[in-house]
Amino acid sequence: MAIKIDVSNLPGPTPRVEAIKERFVKTTPEICVERAQLITESYKETEDLPMHLRRAKAFEKILNGMTVFIQDDELVVGNQCTKPRSAPVYPEFSCKWLEAELDRLEKRTGDVFLISEDKKTVLRELFPYWDKKTSNELATSLMTPDALEAQGAGVFTVGNYYFNGVGHISVDYAKVLTRGLNGIIADAKAEHKKTDLTNPDDLKKMHFLDAVIISNEAVIAFARRFAVEAERLAASEKNEQRKAELLEIARICRKVPGQPAESFWEAVQSFWFIQLVIQIESNGHSISPMRFDQYMYPYLQMDADITTERAQELLDLLYIKFSEINKVRDEGSTKAFGGYPMFQNLIVGGVDSEGEDATNELSFMCLHATANTKLYQPSISIRIHSNTPAALYTKAAEVSRVGLGMPAYYNDRFIIPALLSRGLTREDARDYGIIGCVEPQVAGKTEGWHDAAFFNMAKVLELALNDGVDALTGKQIGPQTGALTSFSAFEDVMKAYKAQMEHFVKLLIISDNACDIAHGQRTPLPFLSSLVDDCMIKGKSLQEGGAHYNFTGPQGVGVGNVGDSLTAIKKLVFEDKAITLGELQKGLATNFEGLEMEGLRQMLLNRAPKYGNDNEYADMIAHEGALIYCREVEKYMNPRGGKFQPGLYPVSANVPLGTVVGATADGRKSGTPLADGVSPVSGVDQSGPTASVRSVARLDHVIASNGTLLNMKFHPNALKDERGIQNLVGVTETFFNGGGTHIQYNVIGRDTLVDAQEHPDNYQGMVVRVAGYSAFFTSLDKAIQDDIIARTEQMF
Repeated sequence: MAIKIDVSNLPGPTPRVEAIKERFVKTTPEICVERAQLITESYKETEDLPMHLRRAKAFEKILNGMTVFIQDDELVVGNQCTKPRSAPVYPEFSCKWLEAELDRLEKRTGDVFLISEDKKTVLRELFPYWDKKTSNELATSLMTPDALEAQGAGVFTVGNYYFNGVGHISVDYAKVLTRGLNGIIADAKAEHKKTDLTNPDDLKKMHFLDAVIISNEAVIAFARRFAVEAERLAASEKNEQRKAELLEIARICRKVPGQPAESFWEAVQSFWFIQLVIQIESNGHSISPMRFDQYMYPYLQMDADITTERAQELLDLLYIKFSEINKVRDEGSTKAFGGYPMFQNLIVGGVDSEGEDATNELSFMCLHATANTKLYQPSISIRIHSNTPAALYTKAAEVSRVGLGMPAYYNDRFIIPALLSRGLTREDARDYGIIGCVEPQVAGKTEGWHDAAFFNMAKVLELALNDGVDALTGKQIGPQTGALTSFSAFEDVMKAYKAQMEHFVKLLIISDNACDIAHGQRTPLPFLSSLVDDCMIKGKSLQEGGAHYNFTGPQGVGVGNVGDSLTAIKKLVFEDKAITLGELQKGLATNFEGLEMEGLRQMLLNRAPKYGNDNEYADMIAHEGALIYCREVEKYMNPRGGKFQPGLYPVSANVPLGTVVGATADGRKSGTPLADGVSPVSGVDQSGPTASVRSVARLDHVIASNGTLLNMKFHPNALKDERGIQNLVGVTETFFNGGGTHIQYNVIGRDTLVDAQEHPDNYQGMVVRVAGYSAFFTSLDKAIQDDIIARTEQMF
């Protein structure tokens, strides 16, 4: 008999959940060296083997040798490091940056990690082995000098994959739950029998399939290590209830993920082992559960013994486990990814393969778990379509009111057509989820390489207005497209912008493809690949093009600044003739210093129309500025046989990318943050939330199929009652009916944020929306905090 769940009256967090969450929040992140030690030992032992087998045997050694433990009162078990919230080290991707920054990890202004002197010594002894062996070093050798120069100037950055694993994927969790990893092993063995070793491709395929088998067997053995630990703890446990729990944990860990799950607890534990070990194999982030409410719901239905309270508690505890996963990034990247984010995106709602509403009770429970735990992981999202139940929409808005910046809202009405335009089948497009921040893909079939680069559109416009010369360094880094004072019409400005865009997107493609090739050669991931369609049939890892769908998705940053700058030039220079090009050039070159130039700046700020106020004149120029980037990106192919697809979102890179852009024609001062995602420039959207979303909807969100990001901030009083909830739904619907694809809301007052910045000890557990993710506000670099505080605070 299926469990009956009253979604209008779901239980709050249990004392167990509250205690474990409190323990988590008080845990300071540390560096863990176990993985680095084990993989270095393995690589030294396997230098004569093919790379797929080296990777599999290293994975096996790590899972067999790392510390396993079960914390007090846990029901869902499995750890990444020797302590929760700690971060492993992955020297095979890169380590020179970490060696240089070891002594600064505890002194950062954001994303601080503790590390003992003993651990520093261990790492410094390991690092020399990896010299000239990392994917980072190979990628560098494949890049051209002008591509490296452009990165150094801040035109774009591929640091996400340059230093780390790729991640940004969702595997076929449903296959593991229904067949177990033994089913995956059986598939690999069956494919193995088909190989003809006289065929050179099959010879390589054989090694890949062997690596798949080794990797999957290692995960099964890893799970059984927790069964042994649970039995050890049970043997000395005095509390009979806890003893029974530990024995049940032991039974479950001996069963899953090797065998199919047959209860909700088994399914949750099986899922968690897969989610965990993917992030032990590689340090790529954005390993996203995606449509969790769809593939997990059958196990909730079939579980005759579970209660609503226990099912909700298991979900809440799983959410805390999500937050325990961590990653150490180079200090520069922490400016773009502040707040220890792992971007594990879990999405509910949407339609099924027939286009019908797919909502179920678990959809509500997943949203409720976010409200219960009030943590930043997983990144909870919701798919909205024309027939989304009002109760689910309202539940999502009520969770938004909690003030965590979640859920993020996604629009089936335009995302599904966008994916169809990229070659997905209708059934696959309807089954999309969200990877990481805002990137749509279908699970278990796609290597999307989302978040492949941050491309600084505002820097490109700066170069277009400066004849290809970097205004901050005086160096010629772009093509000569004419001095600003030589332009006789607005069309000349746009021509220069397009020429610079063409040049620098080409360099971006070279850099991304260099990283792609390097990962395929040096860091293939056999376990991850075994859970994505077509890899075993092709005999290729994901990194070599094994997936059914292959994309690369770099994102443009600074849409609002480009739009408002071009609007000001067109309106005030060429139409109204209120400003000359010479005056504008002087203002930009001097950063608007002096009384006269400040007057010019105020004219740019206040007399030109602004994107974000439902002004079609300004909005369509922003539309064109973004479209030029998107059209250029989609011209190119990647090494895995797939196409590039553009996105328009920054994570929090709009802050550091702003530091390399001089003064801009929208009145922005040199070095200050760029606009966040496709959001208007902070403070200029003064016509209310409805006007703001109407403006953003005028962008071409379909061509930006790698995702767009719209942040909006509301004062809590705006959502204090039922009317506020329905107003939020109304704003979302206005945006989605107009063509927007994604929106998310920070519901928190400016005064609270300022006080948290001044008194961080009083706000240790406060979660805010940063960009396409949420984070503890107090863990963020001050520059990111300031950017969040500066966003327009909307009221209805």
